[in-house]
Amino acid sequence: MPVEDYAAMRKERRKAVTELKRHRRVSVGPWATFYFESYDTMWHQIQEMLYIEKGGEAQIEDELRAYNPLVPKGNELVATVMFEIDDKVQRQRVLGALGGVEETMFVEVAGERVESSPEEDVDRTTADGKASSVQFVHFRFTDAQAEAFRKPGARVVVGIEHPGYGHMAVLPEATREALAADLA
Repeated sequence: MPVEDYAAMRKERRKAVTELKRHRRVSVGPWATFYFESYDTMWHQIQEMLYIEKGGEAQIEDELRAYNPLVPKGNELVATVMFEIDDKVQRQRVLGALGGVEETMFVEVAGERVESSPEEDVDRTTADGKASSVQFVHFRFTDAQAEAFRKPGARVVVGIEHPGYGHMAVLPEATREALAADLA
């Protein structure tokens, strides 16, 4: 969308996306938050980048290349996982012990675990074992797992099973329902 058109509707779009994201966010343990992405959240992110950075037509291709992989495709959920630790010393200590955390995330539905697949654009764990505070992961479901996820009232668990961070959370029904729409 042309930046000028977006600017005219930006306030309303931001409000709508904020409401959309409310049911796409899950806290797992004290520091990790899973933000489940969708076409709409990524469209908004791209429009915001174009609006803020004012890079014009030349910027569009880079933004699409960066954000298109985070749009769920078929029986897939995609999450941006953020480790949000305000204290700098504690953040360095925690992230320094979380190398490979992107390989230990999961979604469990109907007794079956769907393991994470990290986005492969950049290594998010350094050679010395420090994890990035932002991770991008995919969860690819079989048809049967997606069907089980879509069932109203299904118990869905999101978790991290890393030796330095083992936490899980049960999805609230409103979140399960919002994410079920992505599994098509």
